[in-house]
Amino acid sequence: MKIEELSIPDSVKQVLHTSGLTELYPPQEEAVLAGALDGKNLVLASPTASGKTLVAELCALKHVVEGDGKVLYLSPLRALASEKWEEFKKYTNIKKKNGRRVSVGISTGDYDSSDPWMGKYDIIVTTNEKADSLLRHRAKWVNDVSLVVADEVHLLNEPERGPTLEVVLARLMQVNPDIQLLVLSATIKNVEEIAEWLKAIPVTTEWRPVTLREGVFHHDEILFKDGGAQKVEKSSKNPAVNLALYTVKSGGQALAFAGTRRNTISLAKKVAAKINHVLSKPMKRSLKQLSEQVLATGARTRISEQLAEVVAKGAAFHHAGLGGSHRKLIEKAFREGKIKILTATPTLAFGVNLPARVVIVNEYRRYESGYGYYPIPVLEYKQMAGRAGRPSYDKVGDSILIAKTEDERDYLMESYILADTERIWSKLAVERILRSHVLATIASDFAHTEQGIYEFFGKTFYAYQYDPRAIKGVIAKSLGFLFTEKMVEVGGDKIHATKFGRRVSELYIDPLTGVVIRDALSSRAQRLTDISFLHMIARTPDMFPKLRPYSKEMDSLQFFVEDHQDEFMFDLPTVYQDRLAFEEFLGEAKMSWVLKAWMDETSEDEMIERFRVQPGDLYRLISTSKWLLHASHELASLFKHKDLLPHLARLTVRIEKGVKPELLPLVKLEGVGRARARVLYRSGLKSVDDVKRAPLRKLTGLPLIGPRIARKIKEQVGGYVKADDWQNLQKKTKKKKTAQQRALTDY
Repeated sequence: MKIEELSIPDSVKQVLHTSGLTELYPPQEEAVLAGALDGKNLVLASPTASGKTLVAELCALKHVVEGDGKVLYLSPLRALASEKWEEFKKYTNIKKKNGRRVSVGISTGDYDSSDPWMGKYDIIVTTNEKADSLLRHRAKWVNDVSLVVADEVHLLNEPERGPTLEVVLARLMQVNPDIQLLVLSATIKNVEEIAEWLKAIPVTTEWRPVTLREGVFHHDEILFKDGGAQKVEKSSKNPAVNLALYTVKSGGQALAFAGTRRNTISLAKKVAAKINHVLSKPMKRSLKQLSEQVLATGARTRISEQLAEVVAKGAAFHHAGLGGSHRKLIEKAFREGKIKILTATPTLAFGVNLPARVVIVNEYRRYESGYGYYPIPVLEYKQMAGRAGRPSYDKVGDSILIAKTEDERDYLMESYILADTERIWSKLAVERILRSHVLATIASDFAHTEQGIYEFFGKTFYAYQYDPRAIKGVIAKSLGFLFTEKMVEVGGDKIHATKFGRRVSELYIDPLTGVVIRDALSSRAQRLTDISFLHMIARTPDMFPKLRPYSKEMDSLQFFVEDHQDEFMFDLPTVYQDRLAFEEFLGEAKMSWVLKAWMDETSEDEMIERFRVQPGDLYRLISTSKWLLHASHELASLFKHKDLLPHLARLTVRIEKGVKPELLPLVKLEGVGRARARVLYRSGLKSVDDVKRAPLRKLTGLPLIGPRIARKIKEQVGGYVKADDWQNLQKKTKKKKTAQQRALTDY
């Protein structure tokens, strides 16, 4: 089907033609024929890179340009949300019937807001969690949404994130029964069941733009699903390295999946040592510059040094422990073809779009603390395999599992390559997960009777798969907990949220987190310090995943607990009374210690050395801590603990910025982080007034502060910058850049 034949605005067709699109892929055509552009609910299940996003774009523009509607695009991950937002921005020059241009907005953070400003956008991209928080705040513009696109809906199967998506979809159908649903998924076993739940038409296809060859590699041969075979030169004892070298020699790129972060780094080092010898001299020069860029991006740590080392040789690793700036840099370099082999943990398969000619699955088992090693699901393998083959570059993409024995080769062929993906099952009916959604149902005025609550949850995927009566017991337990903890109150047959319950729901925290914070703020500690509050938030269920104390840390952690025992707001368990509770307490203490070290301006590299906390993990820990400290401040205000508010407010900023108290005035300035603030402070510029009075040349003479940053700082504090001074600085900067460029050219 040609783009020209579609019943979409001509302005949309023009944008698509400019992008080089003239006809639809088969899955896209099937979706259109099934009624995607006619307002029908659809579940489109097809492989990675088969064009699902374009169907969403066509439907979205149809609603916005022709119907003056509003579109909500749900994504499971922030990185994916950003990617989709960028894709939709190509339509922002199109005009609607009212003459205004199509607008695209994104919001993935700040769960304690209804974000009224988002109502001005036509297409709004959010994460599932952000959408849930918007519904809890009863954002008025949600009522105007005419199309909901839910991406990666197979993640309903995921225990932590699946229930949120399930409740959001059920809630949106409750808010607007006439809403159109376009649900996108990988190929799964029970697409029809999900479609029936959503009153949608299922469209399932195995078609992909690049032919996928799946095989198992054993000894020196790949045995493919179709019976074909391929010999691979054995230049190393490591089969993944041999496959990587084979890929690079044939002019391709490979994604190699490993089970742990440590294994991704180890494999990247082994691969880099081999492929470096087959790279051209121009490529090596380009990689050297990229390696230097890695070291210059963000804080310099042992992880960034390891990354720079392998990048210089054509490889890289990618996992959740990397900082965001390094992940983006590596992703961009891989898309540009500079990085030849990227080793990654399986989370990348569910994240950003990074196709490669070859996908190498080095480990099909995953280790999880407390469970040991277990085989990954077939769906997870298929998600990895889906990255094989770059559309418009490759005719064939190879996905290869590695076997150590012939028996394992047969097992992998039968259990993964020839196997169907698992059924998707709802994970909603767990009290820990459900109590938050039960409270939100009451606090946001979606239901005010026990029967009304049962009726809403009777419309969820869980109730559809099992029986509405199956979830009643868990709802009743949740209601009992909420009533006991004074989050809801009952009057006759009516149930209403208390101020406490309503605020907990709005703050988007687990009701148990609200209870922990409430009780801690009331009981206090013998001596209230930073540690008191940091341990309080570390104790909450929302501080997840917990940091695990290593055996070598146990003695120092126990000394830390003894030194601060009068600062904790909770009774200290002993190893003799309850060993598990004691070890859990030590984990909370470690988290408090890590956060305190961060606020005391400990460098990222030292954080890795002392606590084994990597930059990506540290970022998530800081983000969660900031959110929980904000929630603590709000609950302290609610319960009239006015004396605690200044301390909690300071802590929130210190956690975000990672600074000691004396730097708080300086880090409020845009462009001034912990490093620049400390530089300013040491130079004698200790306050905003000091900075305001300082001449421009003094600022530009300081480390980390160039002319542009200096001027930006001066403009914020109201300082005067003479035109002559600024022109002289610009000339000096230009001369310096010219000299650097000449040096690079000569090199």
